[in-house]
Amino acid sequence: MKKSLLALAVLGAYAGVASAQSSVQLFGTLDVNGRYVKNDGREKAYTQSTDGINSSEIRFQGIEDLGGGLKAGFNLRSGINPDTGTSNAKFWNRRATVSLYTNFGELRLGRDYVPTFWTQALNDPFGYNGIGSVGNVARYGQVRADNSFGYFLPSNLGGFYGQLMYSAAEAGTNQDRPGRYVGGQFGFRAGPFDIAAAYAETELVATNIAANLATGLPFIPNGTKIKTGNIGGSFDFGFGKIMGFYDEEKLQTGKEKRYEIGATFPFGQSEFRIGYMEDKMDVNVGADSKVTNWAATYQYNLSKRTALYGTAAFLQNKDATSVALPGSTVGGPNSGGDSKGVELGIRHFF
Repeated sequence: MKKSLLALAVLGAYAGVASAQSSVQLFGTLDVNGRYVKNDGREKAYTQSTDGINSSEIRFQGIEDLGGGLKAGFNLRSGINPDTGTSNAKFWNRRATVSLYTNFGELRLGRDYVPTFWTQALNDPFGYNGIGSVGNVARYGQVRADNSFGYFLPSNLGGFYGQLMYSAAEAGTNQDRPGRYVGGQFGFRAGPFDIAAAYAETELVATNIAANLATGLPFIPNGTKIKTGNIGGSFDFGFGKIMGFYDEEKLQTGKEKRYEIGATFPFGQSEFRIGYMEDKMDVNVGADSKVTNWAATYQYNLSKRTALYGTAAFLQNKDATSVALPGSTVGGPNSGGDSKGVELGIRHFF
């Protein structure tokens, strides 16, 4: 759980000036598992891995009340690898933002998640983590943007919510930083019902995304404008929650269509998740391809902070691709083959 690390009262330098109140928190997640993956035509792979049901990270965040409804805040999130004790090459890879909060919404600057990602991640019963993640079948997809300017609607709009984002290109180099991004998401949440739609355009600069025949990803040249649109939603019946989304990526050299439908069922200290996902790549030159994945997770909560879990997944390449579940150390399956996996792990919040 979040633990307050430091609470500071910033005293005014002059008499009669009210002091601004600020606080800083340190918290995070450790998620480690044992993983087994078997790809058709390959040897079995046994590994210790991370991020089965939650992303392992360390996080700092803080907020300062400036008075008059105005606040300032920051959020720093670094992905960590507890299986090896290492961090990522980009240390604050998950998020690094500073915000100004007003009665009219939030202005946020820095490295942040893009709006089109949230429509998928929040409607994936596996939370975009582990061998059940919908990200395992995706061939293209942007999660974050560097150099971003974001605006978020205030939270008092009767269930309506949304955000807009613009990120400057500044010499993008790969899918993590592909180029200029312009997009937004708008949604409505009321009681058990939640629905949202998002749209964005990303213009590649200073990089080409190379063709990958193993996954069916076509070559995407410099200057390509990738158009992303998606819609997703959920409904909580109390005994269970159903969710799903549809996403489409329009590329200069093809079109990628992805969808998922899933559900979560809590009972006692346990939770069961199940989902089916499919990704179809239609290319202008070459062969079209489709990848599907069935997955299920059982989670037992020892406490509000600690959980044990197990996930099983069955990924199928319907065409000549060789997409694999994460965790394989001996290569992907034979062309058109299957990838099967199981992971058992423990997750702890601190």
